[in-house]
Amino acid sequence: MATARLTLDPRRRIGPINRRMFGSFVEHLGRCVYDGIYEPGHEDADAAGFRNDVKELIKELGISTVRYPGGNFVSGFKWEDSVGPVEHRPKRLDLAWHSTETNEVGLHEFASWLEEVGGELMLAVNLGTRGTQEALELLEYCNLPFGTALAQERALNRRDKPFDIKMWCLGNEMDGPWQIGHRSADDYGKLASQTAKAMRQLDPSIELVACGSSSADMPTFGEWERVVLGHTYDDVDYISCHAYYEIKDGDLGSFLASAANMDRFIDSVTATADHIRAVRGSNKTLNISFDEWNVWYNERFEKVDKITGIDNWPIAPRLLEDTYTVVDAVVVGNLLISLLNHADRVTSASLAQLVNVIAPIMTEPGGPSWKQTTFFPFALTSNNAHGLALDTGIESDTYDTSAHGTVRTVDAAATYNPEDGTASVFLVNRSTDQPSTITIDTGHLGEVRIVDARTLTDPDVYASNTLSQRDRVRLQPLESLEEHKGSITVTLPPVAWAAVLLETTPRP
Repeated sequence: MATARLTLDPRRRIGPINRRMFGSFVEHLGRCVYDGIYEPGHEDADAAGFRNDVKELIKELGISTVRYPGGNFVSGFKWEDSVGPVEHRPKRLDLAWHSTETNEVGLHEFASWLEEVGGELMLAVNLGTRGTQEALELLEYCNLPFGTALAQERALNRRDKPFDIKMWCLGNEMDGPWQIGHRSADDYGKLASQTAKAMRQLDPSIELVACGSSSADMPTFGEWERVVLGHTYDDVDYISCHAYYEIKDGDLGSFLASAANMDRFIDSVTATADHIRAVRGSNKTLNISFDEWNVWYNERFEKVDKITGIDNWPIAPRLLEDTYTVVDAVVVGNLLISLLNHADRVTSASLAQLVNVIAPIMTEPGGPSWKQTTFFPFALTSNNAHGLALDTGIESDTYDTSAHGTVRTVDAAATYNPEDGTASVFLVNRSTDQPSTITIDTGHLGEVRIVDARTLTDPDVYASNTLSQRDRVRLQPLESLEEHKGSITVTLPPVAWAAVLLETTPRP
């Protein structure tokens, strides 16, 4: 049996937890929008055509910001197509996913829907096939209260009040050769800096995200960040990170340690940003927007789902509809642990994506919606990680992986909310074949009461929720807890994620 020990001490602070860490991502890709959040013919659709059952699941998931409308999609997108009377909007070819975009759901419809589910819009601008002028016009349309033709156009489109969008992405994955308008780091950095300066002249209150590497495995990783930030450091608030993980060659041990890769990715990007700060003699600290992350079986897409052919441009095809297992959910829970443990620098993040497309929520046209296994760790973390992220000083047995070297068998994150005295501990046992016993030192919290404890585990680590078995996998009570004076002992089975929720009363 593996062992681990960690400490909950409110004085050992990583940083405040920004609610934007629990964001998501909606791209015009596959069935994320059409037949996902939007299905006007469904019996549970509202007057605007959006599914109420999906809205309720999204509220339960606890998302904050939602990045929109892409993704690769945005690099060929004309925002003007998505406003005005729906019947006058043009159909366009989406080269990124080889599909047809109807523009039936556009900026106004999506923003109104997002207000209903309680999210903040994070809008991406097209720096692939377009540039500074189009970004300025979109910002003016969205945020200027009145006084110009574009502000009047928004009002004529039944939106007098500005959208007042604060977060803006300056393109998407511009380091990727697959991206329409792919540029070198130098060319992109110059364009992003120029666009950022212009956008701030119009609205100084906005927050801007420059494109970082689309993967730590990119051959340009590191150098891309250095060159781009050399141009944009003074102009932007964030540099983005993107990372997707999957089981490769059946190596379950390496897959379970995916968060070790995320840790190193974040640390590397932070070091590069701080290097640029030092070179420039700046007092500004640049943060990270980890605005695409998830488990994604990309090899399946390349081999099975990819659409080709000059005469084959379907509307809302089934793309990237991965069925997630228990082990996938354990990895997602661990990736959330990694984000929490970097709360001082990761102040925005987006689970990619929200519905149907590599998503925690699935729908069937004309049928039900359901929770994938990955829904559970995200919802429980989002709804209970409040206040401050704590440095747990975790000590754990280790194991060796082929992909990530030697890693801890147990990983953990902890949060503490000084406003109400609540605390949360998130744990993962990465071992594939043995339980782990974790001792949590609670002596620095005063009197402690366990409010709830849940785990995600299953004898079949490849069990999943599907249309025919929508509730096969659920959270379970974590019963293997022992309370002692000043500590809690938890035993987790192999391949397990857990959350322990506490109430505390500080000692006089």
